[in-house]
Order: sequence, then structure tokens, then C-alpha cells
Amino acid sequence: MRRLGFLRVAGVDEVGRGCLAGPVVAAAVVLDPRRPIAGIRDSKLLTPRARERLYREISAKALAWTLGAADPEAIDRLNVHHASLFAMREAVCALAPLPDFVLVDGFPIPGLFMSQRAVVGGDRLSAAVAAASIMAKVTRDRQMRSLHDHDSRYGFDNHKGYATVEHLKAVSRFGYSKVHRRSFRPRSLFDRIDTPSVDVVDRRSEGG
Repeated sequence: MRRLGFLRVAGVDEVGRGCLAGPVVAAAVVLDPRRPIAGIRDSKLLTPRARERLYREISAKALAWTLGAADPEAIDRLNVHHASLFAMREAVCALAPLPDFVLVDGFPIPGLFMSQRAVVGGDRLSAAVAAASIMAKVTRDRQMRSLHDHDSRYGFDNHKGYATVEHLKAVSRFGYSKVHRRSFRPRSLFDRIDTPSVDVVDRRSEGG
């Protein structure tokens, strides 16, 4: 994008869409081309230690970075797709100054006042989007560990809110907590709790 004259290009990504509990967290990152950061990749391809190291380096070297989030109540009200877009728009609009161009992983963000491009698999194609995925992932993982410190029954420190067998067994035993998304219904929770594959359904987004 800089070849086309855009000087401040923000990469945007989010994490937590497929979870049963916790927020969706988005990040927007404007990297500094004069200060390259080695090893930036899609956060899902990195170890937790590597993500933490890159989080610190991105924080120190990026021209700017910001976060946005949608809590479980907003996810239930808006549905997870629109809540994710809300969090990403919040992250972009918090950048100061605003970017010239935005690269988004997956879907375009409605309501932006600057040019943007949605790139499927953007976290593997763009360093700025990959950097955003790292910042969002590390931030959300820290939040889930904090939630575990307040309520250790569900094992948020291990699965970070995703629908693992461990998590489903805890929900079956204790019910949903205040940080669980009521609009998400894991089929296996009500069918067979020991099923090896878990299918999570967002009821509000079914049928389009």
C-alpha cells in the first residue's frame, strides 16, 4: 500500500470469535517501515512465549497501536460477527492520527472514513495484520487468565474460553457464569459431553 502513496497503513485483526466465554478483542497496528520486526506471523502459528516477546517488540517499535473490545453482553446483543466489527472499528478509530489505509483480516469494517481492503487470510499475508493478531491475542489471553484468577471453576487459564471438553464439563457442572455468552449453544453440552468434536453455534447469526 505504501507503493500507492499511503504512508500510515493499519493492520486490523480480532480474536475470540469462536469462544463460549470472554470478550472479542481487536487490535489495530501501524508498523514503522524503518524499524522492522523479525518473526511477525499469524498469532496462531506462534508459541505463547514468542507472542509475548513480539507483543513487547511491537509495542516498542510500532508507530501506533490500539485495542477495541466487545464484551459478552454486546456479543449476545449484536451477534458475534457484528460485535467483532464493532471492536475492530473501535480499534481503528482510536488510532491517532488516523491511518491513511486499513488492511482488515476477513471482512470490511462498516463506518470507516478511510480506504480499506478486506483480505481473507490477511494475518498470513500482511505483517501489519499479523502484528494486530498478536496484540489482540496476547491481550485477550491475559484477560482470560485474569478471569480465571477471579473464578477458577472453568479453567479459563487453559482454554481461554474456547469450547474444549474441559470447558464443556465445567459448564455442565456449574452452569454459565457472568462472562459466558448466552447466545452461544455448544451442541455437545446438551448431547454428549464426552464427544471429541465440539460444534459451537451462535444462535443469533444462524440463517445469515
